[in-house]
Amino acid sequence: MSKRKYFGTDGVRGLVGEFPITPNFAMKLGWAAGKVLSKAGTKKVIIGKDTRISGYLLETALEAGLVSAGIDVVLLGPMPTPAIAYLTQTFRAEAGIVISASHNPYHDNGIKFFSAEGLKLDDAIELEIEAMLDQEMTCVASESLGKATRLDTAAGRYIEFCKSQFPAGLSLSGLRIVVDCAHGATYHIAPDVMRELGAEVITYACEPNGLNINQECGATHVDALVKKVLEHKADVGIAYDGDGDRVMMVDHKGRVFDGDDIVYIVACQAQQAGTLKGGVVGTVMSNMGLENALKNKGIDFARSKVGDRYVMELLKENGWHIGGESSGHILNTDLISTGDGIISSLQVLAAMNAQNKTLEDLGQGFTKYPMHMINVRYAKGTDPLDSDDVNSVIAEVEQDLADKGRVLIRKSGTEPVIRVMVEAEQEKQVLDFTQKIADVVETVSKQLA
Repeated sequence: MSKRKYFGTDGVRGLVGEFPITPNFAMKLGWAAGKVLSKAGTKKVIIGKDTRISGYLLETALEAGLVSAGIDVVLLGPMPTPAIAYLTQTFRAEAGIVISASHNPYHDNGIKFFSAEGLKLDDAIELEIEAMLDQEMTCVASESLGKATRLDTAAGRYIEFCKSQFPAGLSLSGLRIVVDCAHGATYHIAPDVMRELGAEVITYACEPNGLNINQECGATHVDALVKKVLEHKADVGIAYDGDGDRVMMVDHKGRVFDGDDIVYIVACQAQQAGTLKGGVVGTVMSNMGLENALKNKGIDFARSKVGDRYVMELLKENGWHIGGESSGHILNTDLISTGDGIISSLQVLAAMNAQNKTLEDLGQGFTKYPMHMINVRYAKGTDPLDSDDVNSVIAEVEQDLADKGRVLIRKSGTEPVIRVMVEAEQEKQVLDFTQKIADVVETVSKQLA
């Protein structure tokens, strides 16, 4: 496959004001996408964003580029990423564009695309857009220019969709829930969904100012949520990230439930309800305890590379529908085409209601294995993982662990670092084995430098 110049695994990302997250590039990206997408027929694209202050700048620039290519634009304003995927489908748009840097701080931003089916764009289309970016930007004739409209009903439409995914006949009445929206895109969606389903809702981090998104709150900083749950004697706490595609939960005792816990609960509930199709997909970073707990329930488990794109690929390949990452990105393709924090949390709340159990109760049967990771830097242009010494120590540790643990060695995709991870039943064993492998990797790295 051709090497990408601009698109990463999750669209175009970077620091606002530095290439490629600049108004000039955003406008040309809108134009290039418009030229490519207009070949497919319907000339309509919807644009949504999270609550970063730079969203205004990028939204306007993208709109100008798309309109100059003859594309009609529908502006949604601040909306969760999965809402944009859903509305792209319902509006029969050619594509949806999300302006967000997900769980990153406000000074970062990004631009990613959804296809007409609410899925990430095919690699071939992204490469075609990249090729168009190298062409000189032009403008269609005045009579062919696109038009821009703002959809004021977007939030209401998505609230109703989320509620429709909660089983009829069930209610959240009697539950006290703390909802942490990370000052992000779910701030005007998630609390209303929970309230309209009957819950007593206590909101936290639901006052975005353009600069406070993900700031010591949300799915990547759950300490504040834990305190709020205990302070308000809540039944459960829910934390989303800035764009609403990840979720973490907290039980009434303050225990944090990550993506592995949520996948386990959702899969077990689906099995009990008779709606589970096949098995569950996790990633190479999913806890070994999850794999064992699902197998004890008779549920198959498969691992993909890290990234929801790869989880989705393996789900399709196996014909399954439930998967996720420990970071809280959960997929249930029977309900929606992409990871959705609100709908994932509703699935857990539905399980609590259907089984008349607390969140703590639903987590029974899944015990996490201790896991430890050490990052070892290496010189660019070298590959310590080719060393016989490194492979020998890995084999030695794997033999000692047998089926009571696992070793994962992988290179970072963003920096010259090798991540050494060991997982096993005993914490001391985990720490000792991780250090043992890391020491050899470091020694070899220094020899190759």
